[in-house]
Amino acid sequence: MALVPLALPAAAVALDPAWLEPPAADALLAALLDDVEWEVHRIRLFGRAVDSPRRSCWIGDPHASYAYSGTRFTPHEWPGAMLPVRARLQDELGIDFNSVLANLYRDGRDRMGWHRDNERELGSRPVIASLSLGARRRFVFRRRDEPARKHAIVLGHGSLLLMAGDTQAAYQHALPATAKPVGPRINLTFRRIGPEARG
Repeated sequence: MALVPLALPAAAVALDPAWLEPPAADALLAALLDDVEWEVHRIRLFGRAVDSPRRSCWIGDPHASYAYSGTRFTPHEWPGAMLPVRARLQDELGIDFNSVLANLYRDGRDRMGWHRDNERELGSRPVIASLSLGARRRFVFRRRDEPARKHAIVLGHGSLLLMAGDTQAAYQHALPATAKPVGPRINLTFRRIGPEARG
């Protein structure tokens, strides 16, 4: 694995643009498009519940329930195609990831707004391993104390983005919509849910 640190002050972010070889990434994308139980999650936006602008599925070990945007999600079972990826990440990073949020961006209109992965179940300095499959999309960080300071990267097919340390405390991130014609993209954000979620 060739994770290269990004120049983000007060953060620990690294990118491997080719963590999965193209044939393996192609096969995983095709399997997950078919095997994952894609849903429309309801999220709270400016105080009201709305449909999220993407398809999602919360996946994990039986105890790994997760609350975000005002809703608690019970995990779906791990798809078979995802288990080798989970095992490889745990072997290479030394972290027992017990859950993953899968997001499907069907085209350039689907998006993710500014947010942090800072739910209490993740702990104060979470490690998030984010695997991208399918269409290349722009991914943006911005400083919480200086929102005008942004850092954009492009996440391609088979790339792995690792966020750790104080990244969630210091930055927000987003996947903006694009008017360019793009195909579907799946993003898998592997996480470790702590014991707070088990009650």
